[in-house]
Amino acid sequence: MEGQDEVSGGSSTSTAKVRESTICFLLFAILYVVSYFIITRYKRKSDEQEDEDAIVNRISLFLSTFTLAVSAGAVLLLPFSIISNEILLSFPHNYYIQWLNGSLIHGLWNLASLFSNLCLFVLMPFAFFFLESEGFAGLKKGIRARILETLVMLLLLALLILGIVWVASALIDNDAASMESLYDLWEFYLPYLYSCISLMGCLLLLLCTPVGLSRMFTVMGQLLVKPTILEDLDEQIYIITLEEEALQRRLNGLSSSVECNIMELEQELENVKTLKTKLERRKKASAWERNLVYPAVMVLLLIETSISVLLVACNILCLLVDETAMPKGTRGPGIGNASLSTFGFVGAALEIILIFYLMVSSVVGFYSLRFFGNFTPKKDDTTMTKIIGNCVSILVLSSALPVMSRTLGITRFDLLGDFGRFNWLGNFYIVLSYNLLFAIVTTLCLVRKFTSAVREELFKALGLHKLHLSNTSRDSETAKPSVNGHQKAL
Repeated sequence: MEGQDEVSGGSSTSTAKVRESTICFLLFAILYVVSYFIITRYKRKSDEQEDEDAIVNRISLFLSTFTLAVSAGAVLLLPFSIISNEILLSFPHNYYIQWLNGSLIHGLWNLASLFSNLCLFVLMPFAFFFLESEGFAGLKKGIRARILETLVMLLLLALLILGIVWVASALIDNDAASMESLYDLWEFYLPYLYSCISLMGCLLLLLCTPVGLSRMFTVMGQLLVKPTILEDLDEQIYIITLEEEALQRRLNGLSSSVECNIMELEQELENVKTLKTKLERRKKASAWERNLVYPAVMVLLLIETSISVLLVACNILCLLVDETAMPKGTRGPGIGNASLSTFGFVGAALEIILIFYLMVSSVVGFYSLRFFGNFTPKKDDTTMTKIIGNCVSILVLSSALPVMSRTLGITRFDLLGDFGRFNWLGNFYIVLSYNLLFAIVTTLCLVRKFTSAVREELFKALGLHKLHLSNTSRDSETAKPSVNGHQKAL
């Protein structure tokens, strides 16, 4: 009987592992297919040749798709864990959710950490060097020569990073034990290196997210139809039509020898046509879309941003009085044992909405920064090199998203796997400074955003508007009629 129990227990364990592996494979397959369609939407069509470069581009495309799928999995990791915890609490003995358990959640976190390391340190460097390689001089050109050059470059890059991390560890923590632990490649070196990358990702999120939270109002204002208050759309459409006809006549009257003027006029004509399309869309929009949807979305964005700042402020107070508020503090009761939100399922849903909102804002803020402005992908006109750069950037941001959400107190869900092993999460001063900087920078960005019209009028009244002190070039573009169809009013 005991032997039969052992056999039945072993078979049930193996069945559970097979079931969990199947679920993980299906989830990743869905993310991979979605990522492939996203990348092919932006990939430049001229890269599709039938030669050696086409094979290299295809391999780089598959690796980039894999990385983007891992990034999407890292973004969905924390929301999936939160909602799974609430489902297990609500239906603890339901037969149809027996597959949803703590073992599956822990496995997903471990796989996300493993694949993030694999993509960040192996696949994406390989894709970049493989795309740029030509083969060593003196060797026969071909795929093998390019693979050999790529592997040599990867080895040199690994030695360079190993030396940098070893020197940094010696400068920061000059301890014999920590120095010897660096020789343990799998157990210490890679987690330590990934911890450094995660800290850099969190710092990048600290820079991008406040900017994105303020830019979200402008982006949604460009996507939605604004209310027509004290505006005559028919007159604006008439004026823009006359301007379009004048540009068309000038373009037809120029000779083909003046290429510079023709290109400028074609670009200006394209901008005018885009503006005319936006004005016609605003005119055709229903009264509900103009007068209800836009204000409702703006109020919703304002509420979500305010809740995020309030949660960060409450987390700062908790850090000052309770050490368990640290991201690397006392472990919780476990998955499916207790709700981590005070308001139960509603609070968990709010946490998930805020996490997605912060991720979207961080991406918007990332592409809004001047330094990363050229990284913005264009439909059917993005090179593979730029796609690789975008995939790496999204991977760094998405891998740091669970850490940032836990550090800011957006959620109380414990970081699992290697995400909870980062040493800097246990440093009180780093965590407190991160929360303070996020709250201060976000508040300043929002104040600057909502007072921009007042500042513009004050600068004009004082005669300082010619010094261009009131706004940046990106904000000044939004004040022109060519973007929103009407000027920004005080």
